[in-house]
Amino acid sequence: MIEFRQVSKKYAQNVTALSDITLSVDKGELVFLAGPSGAGKSTLLKMIAAIERPSAGTVIVSDHDIGRIKNSGLPYLRRNLGLIFQQQRLLSDRSVLANVMLPLIVCGAARADAERRARAALDKVGLLDKAASAPQTLSGGEQQRVSIARAIVNRPQIILADEPTANLDRESANKVLDALKAFHAVGVTCLISTHDEQFLDTATRVIYLDHGKIIESWRRTTPQVPA
Repeated sequence: MIEFRQVSKKYAQNVTALSDITLSVDKGELVFLAGPSGAGKSTLLKMIAAIERPSAGTVIVSDHDIGRIKNSGLPYLRRNLGLIFQQQRLLSDRSVLANVMLPLIVCGAARADAERRARAALDKVGLLDKAASAPQTLSGGEQQRVSIARAIVNRPQIILADEPTANLDRESANKVLDALKAFHAVGVTCLISTHDEQFLDTATRVIYLDHGKIIESWRRTTPQVPA
């Protein structure tokens, strides 16, 4: 479903964000990207969403060559992606429900159908009772779960989550991670970047990056169960 072939990304002033990255992600996998800040995790996720393009090499996502896809084709690519970032970017001038409905409205869905699906998405992350609330009245963890509901309301094939638990307390972080794992359990491919080593204890696949390079990558056939 996702393939990087000798991919590098350089910015102005010869700053290298990624260097010679080769990896593949199969449909339905749950992959954690680990490593310190500045390791290249965010850039890698942005390439999958075509927010960034490779300076060298090839990125293939669902049979699309990211380096060659035209701007007019980006909306079709991103309809199959659920994007979750540290900054939730929820709109404060509308309700939680309206925020989650927004991707469907933009895509032309009927309002009644958009509301039904948005309510179902909020229910999946345990926040249906907050549908009428203003986003700014929610805790940080609740706002992040709203952003997850918004990301999955289009029923994406791939979820990209960039440090989704950063700045959250442990309980809130666990709820966010549990919500993401629930979507993976029904077949959604998930890539989650994190610097929180505790989340890696039960991971089945981890890719470690540092200074734009993969320094370690492993799979565990049977996930460990916390004591």
